[in-house]
Amino acid sequence: MAMLGLVEVFVAFLLFHVFLSTCFFFLHQKSQGHPILKNWPFLGMLPGMLPQIARIYDWTVEVLEATNLTFCFKGPWLSGMDMLFTADPRNINYILSSNFGNYPKGPEFKKIFDALGDGILSVDLELWEDLRKSNHAIFHNQDFLKLSVSSNTSKLKDVLVPFLNNAAKENIIIDLQDVFQRFMFDTSSILMTGYDPKSLSIEMPELEFGEAAELGEEAIYYRHFKPVIFWRLQNWFGIGLERKMRTAVATINRMFAKIISSKRREEMSRGNKKPSMDALTYYMNADTTKYKLLKPNNDKFIRDVIFSLLLAGRDTTSSALTWFFWLLSKHPQVMAKIRHEINTKFDPADLEKLVYLHAALSEAMRLFPPLPFNHKSPAKPDVLPSGHKVEADSKIVICIYALGRMRSVWGEDASDFKPERWISDNGVLRQEPSYKFMVFNAGPRFCLGKHLALLQMKIVALEIIQNYDFKVIEGHKIEPVPSIVLRMEHGLKVTVSKKI
Repeated sequence: MAMLGLVEVFVAFLLFHVFLSTCFFFLHQKSQGHPILKNWPFLGMLPGMLPQIARIYDWTVEVLEATNLTFCFKGPWLSGMDMLFTADPRNINYILSSNFGNYPKGPEFKKIFDALGDGILSVDLELWEDLRKSNHAIFHNQDFLKLSVSSNTSKLKDVLVPFLNNAAKENIIIDLQDVFQRFMFDTSSILMTGYDPKSLSIEMPELEFGEAAELGEEAIYYRHFKPVIFWRLQNWFGIGLERKMRTAVATINRMFAKIISSKRREEMSRGNKKPSMDALTYYMNADTTKYKLLKPNNDKFIRDVIFSLLLAGRDTTSSALTWFFWLLSKHPQVMAKIRHEINTKFDPADLEKLVYLHAALSEAMRLFPPLPFNHKSPAKPDVLPSGHKVEADSKIVICIYALGRMRSVWGEDASDFKPERWISDNGVLRQEPSYKFMVFNAGPRFCLGKHLALLQMKIVALEIIQNYDFKVIEGHKIEPVPSIVLRMEHGLKVTVSKKI
């Protein structure tokens, strides 16, 4: 049996290299400049997809505009790579809301996103319900909210401001994306684990977690375009991006093992003192009579739960802030309007009065959503409102990036950065359906951290816009990195000056 298994692996490995060689040939063929892909024998549409992978977000905009918002991608024979791409609000509402029960994350998602384990981002059914309810409880806990405010305030005043002041004084180039990622990692880590990694400072220490997370996200992105057997073989042999994926997961596991072990020792010595209200402490003391599927004594389970929360807190908000400030640099008239609003309406106790700032943030996230796509899988065969038939366990990719740019959804000016579209004639914020503006997801999986994320973005944006001018370095290339999180490939390099 062992010999047979080795033979199967060897044959699969040979097929893998034949597959790569064939795809390499097609990859170097001249593009026909048409978004619709040809369905080749055996290889399906993958050869035409490969040249597009580096610009997959913009390609999905083109192909979905050309196919009435829904497109069936055919992968190589027997590869399990067939996917249905959609940006049709009717389909999105149906999948995420009205027929939610038939569209879990599914087994394919669990395979591709295996690094998330049993965190809320990847589980379904009863475990998801327990995690959802427990997350709701902690996100509305007053002590948790106080910790969020205090950690953000202290990091802003004691770390971010001195960092920007130093950059302005020394006239040095900084990567604003890196700054936001570090700020969000520190504040999210305090909130989720009670531990302050102090990654944002003038010295800018090496950030092991950030590099590991980004490598993992990139590897997961490319898994969508490989047959499962191929990327699993790469992982098993430790080659390519999968080698980096293994290293990244090992790094993350080591970090969480230290944090969890330290927290357990802290809990043992706490006695009758009131526990801190970070998420890690909460889940270590979870009420298993109320949430029966939670495992407070299982370090692997705790790691999965907290890792998902920390990842979501760090990556999504830092991505949104990065693209927001880049857009402001391209649209000085929007910056001027925000500053005018701050000067005339700013009330530290009521950020909701800053309607135009909120509108500009929403508009930035419409064009550059932190999570550019969502992955679903029907439990049973179904027919979508668009008329497309989907089989059980098939892959459906909801293209959030493309959705925000569909002219049939947002109008002929869909590609324009126009905060005014979010403000009604009487000057209040216009609310769009979540299946049209999907940045915070929709339906029962709607993001519980929406309010905290928006609050944090406004606080950071206010501090920078009120007190600093910044300028993107001339000639700096702006393009998204192929990943499951919409980051800038080369960061956002800027110079900063104190506002007079």
